[in-house]
Amino acid sequence: MGMGSGPSGAPMAEINVTPLVDVMLVLLIIFMVTAPMMNTAGVEVQLPRSEAPAMEPPSQDQLILSIDTQLRYFLNDDQVTVDGLNTRLAAEATKPEAKLFVRADGDVPYREVAAALGVARRAGMEHVSLVFEPGIGEMGRKGE
Repeated sequence: MGMGSGPSGAPMAEINVTPLVDVMLVLLIIFMVTAPMMNTAGVEVQLPRSEAPAMEPPSQDQLILSIDTQLRYFLNDDQVTVDGLNTRLAAEATKPEAKLFVRADGDVPYREVAAALGVARRAGMEHVSLVFEPGIGEMGRKGE
């Protein structure tokens, strides 16, 4: 079991790494199975679909503005009012790498999304992106 005697009768000083490799493989499998289940944002919205190419998902340090079907605004996972949104976005806009990702449920009226984009622009956000699910959207189905 790894502690045998060498040819001269002295104990062998080798470490058995097989259990370590087994544990690491099990951990790797666990992370591979659970990683796709992790959400990038805590607010549940049904994103609209579009045929545009998919972009890389936002990182943890970027701002995500979510609008749900009850027209509630969430900045990352914190619910905010329109005034609170303007204040927080104005504070974030001073950072040179500030980017805002807007995730609106597909049933949210366009005027609400446009209003949120207006608040972001007035707050000084230069880089604003809309987030959607890749695939064929409503326009693609009507043209068929």
